[in-house]
Amino acid sequence: MRHKIAKKFENKIVVVTGAASGIGAAISSRFAREGAKIGLLDVDSVGIQNKAAELAAEGSDVVGMSCDVADRQECESAIGKIISRFGGIDVLVNNAGITQRSAFKDTRVDVFKKVMEINFFGALYCTKAALESLIDRRGTIIVIESIAGISPLLGRSGYCASKHALHGLFTSLRSEIRSSGVHIMIVCPGFVKTNLQQRALGGDGQVTFHPQSKVGKEVLPAEVADAVYQGVLKKKPLLILSPVGKLTYWISRFAPVLYERLMARQLKDELKR
Repeated sequence: MRHKIAKKFENKIVVVTGAASGIGAAISSRFAREGAKIGLLDVDSVGIQNKAAELAAEGSDVVGMSCDVADRQECESAIGKIISRFGGIDVLVNNAGITQRSAFKDTRVDVFKKVMEINFFGALYCTKAALESLIDRRGTIIVIESIAGISPLLGRSGYCASKHALHGLFTSLRSEIRSSGVHIMIVCPGFVKTNLQQRALGGDGQVTFHPQSKVGKEVLPAEVADAVYQGVLKKKPLLILSPVGKLTYWISRFAPVLYERLMARQLKDELKR
C-alpha cells in the first residue's frame, strides 16, 4: 500500500493579492500544488474568477474575490470573508502593485498618490486586517517588493518611493512582532516577464507606451514563485532574486554614488520622450 506524501502546506490558508495574473497568479499556483487553501484577491474581477476556476479544476479549495487594495474597506471586507470561510490566514502575500515610468518633473502629483495608494497602503490595509489571525497562527507575511525598494531607479521615482516605503514599514513591523512567531519575508525581484509594464503610468496618469529600459534578463513569474516558496520554507528575511539584483544591492550599499552613476547611464533612455 502506497502512503500519501504529505504536502508542505496541506490545509494552510494562503492569501495572495494581485493574484489574477503575473507573479501573484504564479505564487497562488505554487502554494496550491503544496496543498494550501487559497484566497485570491484582485481588482480584475473577471481575471480573478478565471484564476479561481483554474485552481478549483486542479483540485484546490479556493475562493476568488474582487478587491481594490487602494480601498481600505474593500481590503477589510475581503480579508474578513476569507477568515470566515477558511478559519484564519497562515500566509499573506502582499503582491498587488502598479508601476510608473516618467521623469519626476513631468509627473503629476496625483500619479505619485495613486502608486502609493496601491503599492504601499494596499499592503498596509491587508496586513492590518489579517494581522490578528497571522499572530494567532504564527504565520508568514510575504511582501513582493522590488530591487527598486532597496536602491534608486531612474525614471521611476513614484514606484521607488512606494517600494522604499514598503521596505521601511515591513522591516519595522518585523522588529515589533518577531517574538509573536510571525515571519516576514521581503522579496526583491528584478525584471519579470508580466503585464505590469503594459499598465505602467506615464507622468499624465495615463498608460505610457514609452519603451521600458531593462538591465539583465527577464525571468518568468513561475521562477519567482518557486524562489518565494523555497524562501518561505527557509524563513528568509530578505530574498533578492537574479544576479543583477544581488549586484545592485551590494554596489548600492557600499558605493552608492557609483551605483547611481552606473544605473543612470544604463537607464538613460527612460527619460527620453
